[in-house]
Order: sequence, then C-alpha cells, then structure tokens
Amino acid sequence: MPHSKTNRLLRPETLTAVGIIAISVAFLFPTFDMRAMSALLPASMIVGLIVLAVLLLVSDQRKAGAGEAAPSMTKAPKRVAGAFLLVVAYALATDFIGFYISTAISVPLVAWVFGFRNPLGLALATVIVVGTIWLIFDFGMSQEFPSGRLWGK
Repeated sequence: MPHSKTNRLLRPETLTAVGIIAISVAFLFPTFDMRAMSALLPASMIVGLIVLAVLLLVSDQRKAGAGEAAPSMTKAPKRVAGAFLLVVAYALATDFIGFYISTAISVPLVAWVFGFRNPLGLALATVIVVGTIWLIFDFGMSQEFPSGRLWGK
C-alpha cells in the first residue's frame, strides 16, 4: 500500500471537503431559527454544498485507495485568489447594484477565471442560473432579493 492511513486523510482535497462540510454544518444551524420561507434558500444552498463536498471527499478517497498521487495544493494559486476576490466583489456588488445584476456579471466571470471560454456556454449558464433563481424565488415564492443601494432600495 503506497500511502499510510494518515497520509490518505491529509490529502488537500480531503481536507478541503472536510473543512467545507464542517463550516457548512455550522452555517446550517442558524437556519433552523429562521422562518421557513426565509430559510429555504440558504438552507438548500448549504445542503447542496454539503452534498458536493461529500462527493469530493468520496472521489478523493477513491483516488487515494487506487494509489493515485494527491494533486498539489498550490496548482493554481492565482485562480484560487482570483475566485476569492470575485466572491468578495460579488458580495459588495450585491449590496450596491443588487442581486440579479451582480449574479448576471459574476456567473460568467467566475467561469472565465476557471478557464471556461465558450461565449455561448457562458451566456447559457448565466441565463439558466439567474432565470432559475428568478423563477423559483421571485416568481414562484414572491421572495425579493436585494436591489442595491445604488438604486435607492
């Protein structure tokens, strides 16, 4: 067996997945104190994040079991830093120009930073994400998202 049990648990993707799961579970608890309609979006997103992290964990542990070497943690540090800065910029933009405009700009921008360059695919992904959010939460559930300080609302 090429890797010991300790090394298998210290793989970067495994640690990332465990960290995401732990933080997500911590963020999930406050949603229990919210009204059901208010808690639906954050709780569903957090549960989705937990599911994706579990899939990452299982995938990485299968690779470890097969003897595959762990990828370097600093494989693309500029992309990781760029994505983090985009998340911060998105949060600020949501406050100033509103949720839908910020999301319509951020979805293709983040995909572009991570190497997806197909303009049709970027446009389609943006329409699907923003449109689905609007259909479910604004149209279907009459929930309003921030419209931004810039517009005075």
